[in-house]
Amino acid sequence: MSHESLQIESQQVEQPVEPKLAVRVRAAIGYLKTVLITLLVALVLKAFVIEAFRIPSSSMERTLLVGDFLLVNKLAYGIRTPRFIPLTNFAVSTMYLPVFKNVQRGDVVVFEFPGNGESAETEEPVNYIKRCIGLPGDVVEIHDGQVYINSSPQGLPRNAQLSESNGRSSHYRSRLFPWGAGFTEQHYGPLVVPKKGDRLELTIENLSMWRSLILRDGHTVELGEGSRIIVDGVPAQSYTVEQNYYFVMGDNRDNSLDSRYWGFVPEDNLIGEALMVYWSWDPDVAVSNLKDKLLSIRWKRVGTMIR
Repeated sequence: MSHESLQIESQQVEQPVEPKLAVRVRAAIGYLKTVLITLLVALVLKAFVIEAFRIPSSSMERTLLVGDFLLVNKLAYGIRTPRFIPLTNFAVSTMYLPVFKNVQRGDVVVFEFPGNGESAETEEPVNYIKRCIGLPGDVVEIHDGQVYINSSPQGLPRNAQLSESNGRSSHYRSRLFPWGAGFTEQHYGPLVVPKKGDRLELTIENLSMWRSLILRDGHTVELGEGSRIIVDGVPAQSYTVEQNYYFVMGDNRDNSLDSRYWGFVPEDNLIGEALMVYWSWDPDVAVSNLKDKLLSIRWKRVGTMIR
């Protein structure tokens, strides 16, 4: 054997063997990186692209059932940053970039509940799902339960559900928006859906109607001395709308708390368009009763596109 081959063999023998602990640490770090990247991708997809939602109420029956789980396309109406820090209820400023399409009349939309009554705030973010009935600038009316948009009668969604009653009791009717207008579920409006740039005349009589909108635009409004209306600390006789608004209703028309009760949905509150049902089962069956829970799966609804 030559001197050169002996030298090479000697070098090979002298190479240190990596300790088992170091190998395990390196493998653990690699695994941790994979998990973190996966979580990051999932958070980005959830925040900007697509998100899962569960139907908790019957306001959209029979289009959607309690126990349906949905995928929502968050890119449908453009790219917007989250209103809340992921996994928290901490609100942050948002940015919006319109990319694909505007909301269409008849879209089933998911949105953050804009608040009830004259308040524009909720204690924590609550997501609602309804069908868009009125677009910015539309005139919404309901006569004998028939919806009219800009004086044109609108057909019912194919799975809409109507009860045989004439709506809720007078106790509920007193809560209809705008408060004190005397509207009912069956005879509502006419009501103009505000659009960006609209100039609203402010009076003592209509302040209850526009108060929540002004608050939702991020301003303060109050009644000052001499019945003067004060916006951001300055007397005002008019207000210019800063964003588009939408009028929404549930497909289960007589069992839905919607824009008829709490007013318009601001564009800033839109989350996305309902896309499809990816899972569905009976919510009344306890998960602890695994056999019956699995038997309650509604296989015919899985994969159903939402229209």
